[in-house]
Amino acid sequence: MSDTPAGDTEDNDEGDRGAYTFRLEAGAFGRTFARGGKRLSRRLVFLHPSDELYGADRMLLEILRAVGTECSVEVWLPNDLAHPREESALCTRLRADGVPVRHMPLPILRRADRNPRGLASLLRRSIRLVRAILSERPDVVYCTTSAAFLCAPLARFAGVQEVIGHVQEVWSPADSSVLSIPARACQLFLCISGPVAASLPAWARQRTIVVPNGTQAPTRVVPLDGRVGELKFLVASRWNSWKGHRTLLDAWDRAGAPGRLVVLGGPPPSGDSVDVLALVARLQTPESVTVVGEVTDSSVYIEEADVVVVPSDQPEPFGLVAIEAFARARPVIASAAGGLLDILTPGGDGWLFPPGDSESLAKVLAGLSRPEAEAAGRRAQETYRARYTVERFVADWRSAVLSTRT
Repeated sequence: MSDTPAGDTEDNDEGDRGAYTFRLEAGAFGRTFARGGKRLSRRLVFLHPSDELYGADRMLLEILRAVGTECSVEVWLPNDLAHPREESALCTRLRADGVPVRHMPLPILRRADRNPRGLASLLRRSIRLVRAILSERPDVVYCTTSAAFLCAPLARFAGVQEVIGHVQEVWSPADSSVLSIPARACQLFLCISGPVAASLPAWARQRTIVVPNGTQAPTRVVPLDGRVGELKFLVASRWNSWKGHRTLLDAWDRAGAPGRLVVLGGPPPSGDSVDVLALVARLQTPESVTVVGEVTDSSVYIEEADVVVVPSDQPEPFGLVAIEAFARARPVIASAAGGLLDILTPGGDGWLFPPGDSESLAKVLAGLSRPEAEAAGRRAQETYRARYTVERFVADWRSAVLSTRT
């Protein structure tokens, strides 16, 4: 893959609702310098660990749109993974938005590198990154997920004074033991949910502000009212082993195939995955499930669905597809863990079940009626409008990162 040419904080705890909520009094990295009376643009380099179009990738697009004209930006993407189809690649969308993109060696933390050969490769990529930063001299380096946090101390070593870490994962104790060391190079952490912030070590929470994700409003909303027939369910995620496909399909069998199920997504480029096609083939009624695979735009499938399911076996840091469903007046069935607990109101705009509990999920699936789905869908859209618009996200992100100190 080739390169594409260009183009002090004060944290205050506002309270605890079972998760952490923080407020930043003044923007951390919005300072500009003047020379001869002119305001000079600050240069932000975003280091991102993948070239796909899943949750964190789509939120990077929103962050870059939030920057506006105050700063010049560039995105550096890793070249250690197979490149997806152009229509499914983040870089394609970035270029369409006029954002300069580089594919280059980046020391992204991946489980596949936990061996001597992988560690040697990380070292080589680290050296290359330091050289690139020394050459480009950005004002701010923005690590877009925890997988990019090894880049933080390297950026500081190369002379970058301001490094931001965007935490889009719930840190386990094992994660914390690995990530805490490089993460100390970040002066500010943005977390996508209260549970994500709560998973960080205490010292990191002192540098944290929670900025929940947001999503664009659809140009039109097709209400569920007036539909007839069996319910249509949708699951849309990578086929990672922890995303709950086994749980969902086992529940589907237990519930007696209570409608139609559409499956989007595909196996991740690295890490553990699940063979969804094989799981579907073993169902009692495999014809009730349609596996579409990876798509560039899931919105049409959300519109066609009556209910969206997020069945993750482990805590979702946020659950972007849930608010994308809410924006389109679609209720959500989700596992009761992580950021989804912040989003859903059980019995209101959706339904929760214990993570990994296929029997409980089967009861929800089998017991859901169309009138209940319609009512929950209306409330889901109200939740979206009140809390998860892209305008709210942009305002919160800009306040945290770009606002100037008065």
